[in-house]
Amino acid sequence: MKILVTGAKGFVGRNLCAELKNIRDGKARCYGDVVVEAVMEYDIDSTADELDRYCREADFVFNLAGVNRPENPDDFIKGNFGFASTLLDTLKKHGNRCPVMLSSSIQATLTGRYAGHPYGESKKAGEELFFGYGKETGAKVLVYRFPNLFGKWCRPNYNSAVATFCNNIANDLPIQVNDASVELELLYIDDLVAELIAALDGGEHHCRYEGVTPVAAEPDDEVTYCYVPVTHKVTLGEIVAMLEEFRSQPETLMMPRIPAGSFRKKLYSTYLSYLPKDKAIFDLKMNVDARGSFTELLRTADCGQFSVNISKPGITKGEHWHHTKWELFIVVSGRALIQQRRVGSDEVIDFEVSGERIQAVQMLPGYTHNIINLSDTEPLVTLMWANEPFDPSHPDTYYDPVAASKR
Repeated sequence: MKILVTGAKGFVGRNLCAELKNIRDGKARCYGDVVVEAVMEYDIDSTADELDRYCREADFVFNLAGVNRPENPDDFIKGNFGFASTLLDTLKKHGNRCPVMLSSSIQATLTGRYAGHPYGESKKAGEELFFGYGKETGAKVLVYRFPNLFGKWCRPNYNSAVATFCNNIANDLPIQVNDASVELELLYIDDLVAELIAALDGGEHHCRYEGVTPVAAEPDDEVTYCYVPVTHKVTLGEIVAMLEEFRSQPETLMMPRIPAGSFRKKLYSTYLSYLPKDKAIFDLKMNVDARGSFTELLRTADCGQFSVNISKPGITKGEHWHHTKWELFIVVSGRALIQQRRVGSDEVIDFEVSGERIQAVQMLPGYTHNIINLSDTEPLVTLMWANEPFDPSHPDTYYDPVAASKR
């Protein structure tokens, strides 16, 4: 399948083209039977000859080209309606009835605060042009009305509050929130791209509109739009609070809760994409003594704490036990003997491990344990996970040598 993407250098275009190329190159295998032979990218600096050739060869067209913030309001019609006319006329010239998709906007509903805006009117005109083209030619037409979009590569200080907030907070720049209670409906770029790729194989979602609200519909209804069923409604205040929490992570080491598929997960990924070079690296506090070092790497609200322990040759560490806390020791470099003894018992359990065969050893509650570097020359590096962050007011840690002669 040869796919034409207009507006290929825009926010949606860049993300869509990147994933289409992944499919073309065999790097993305999660899209079923979708086969991409070529990705034909058209943008404002492309030529008329290129558009003519692309329209002749295309098996599917994603029309993402458009104008968001022209200096002259009249340019809304020129940019959003004029090019669409050129595109469809070129397809008709070649008798190409391949499916065509149009990126419209929720503002095309011309409802409520969107009424009378030239941008929405230009998008509405584009929709009617595409629907008319479908009736005239019999080509499949997919019209999507996008809400607010966000994700990596979105241009800040343009038409996305999320992009602006992410960029400014990541770069320690001021932000302005006039009303924290304002709620946005947000669509994440990866969810949008997945929907568009599904449309290549007839898997698009259809809807009709009740005001600005999409209502699921069947494809054979008289007039249907298309939509992405996964969106998130979040206030500006909630977005800023999450971003401030993300910004503090290098100091607190606390990784926020990021459930699968959640807005928080998508926002965190977006925020990270705006970090400057000097924020992409940060120091960790190494607790160093004569035995080596211990460094806390990461804390989580409900999934414990990660640390790395480095022991010098011949050194023994640990020699303590816990009531409820449990840990995993994973030696990644060097050779170690891990010993455990049930408190009140004389029986010692030995585990000899090394970085040549990565294994995880459970530190059992109620068992005193240690870890011994067996090398006379090389340091021992161990990744350690505890089921809860260390709490100095309730450490649940009690000294008791594993090999003590008195119980």
